[in-house]
Amino acid sequence: MKISVITIVYNNKNTIESCLQAVHNQDYAHVEHIVIDGGSTDGTQQLIEAYKDNLGYYISEADTGLYNALNKGIRAATGDIIGILHSDDFYPNSSTLGEVAAAFEATEADVVYGNGMFVAREDPSQIKRVYKGTPFKKALLNYGWVPLHTTMYATAAVFDRYGLYEEGYRIAGDYEMSLRWFKNPDIRFYFLDRWLVKMRLGGKSTTASLQKKKSKEDLDIIRRYGLWGPFTLAFKIARKIPQYLLPRLLPVKSYN
Repeated sequence: MKISVITIVYNNKNTIESCLQAVHNQDYAHVEHIVIDGGSTDGTQQLIEAYKDNLGYYISEADTGLYNALNKGIRAATGDIIGILHSDDFYPNSSTLGEVAAAFEATEADVVYGNGMFVAREDPSQIKRVYKGTPFKKALLNYGWVPLHTTMYATAAVFDRYGLYEEGYRIAGDYEMSLRWFKNPDIRFYFLDRWLVKMRLGGKSTTASLQKKKSKEDLDIIRRYGLWGPFTLAFKIARKIPQYLLPRLLPVKSYN
């Protein structure tokens, strides 16, 4: 079972190398790393070139946005399973992708998802926010529940049957895709209760200046899928509060 990991990047020379190393250091043998660079000019391309022999696919060219770049990666993927690791992010340990593969092999799931955490950008040992998943229940969607998108791995068949990211959304297309999947009764899910990703704070949707735009897109998506409108959005936002509080209440070892 081959896993295709898609990384998109633009002018991120400070963290792209740790992302590349995280994939390269996985002990699961059947991994295809696809890197889509948006035409970086800060030295990012040179760092990627040093790992080119380890990559399944690499291209550097202009794109029209985050989801356009991700769709390029999905179209290039040849794996049975497809997941995302953004250029700021890395895996908690070398066995992460092996654990994901084992979950697919042991179940009949179309989508496997798990837990993730956000860490300080300059000191990744500092855990700032934890994003715990739970087994899927349809009613949870009304309360703003979806798994952390970068913990979600789907079979290639899911993308073939139900489509790619909608590029009309600039920052919340992952939420639309999540609802598209979780509202579909024909897709089978499995919750893998493991930490699958560490994300550095400061990504495209984690900055305060972009939260207003994100909420506007979220509300449009919520209404589109027949959820509870502003109430679902309020629940979705409120879910972040305990995510920030938990690292202060529980020791770091609880998340390793």
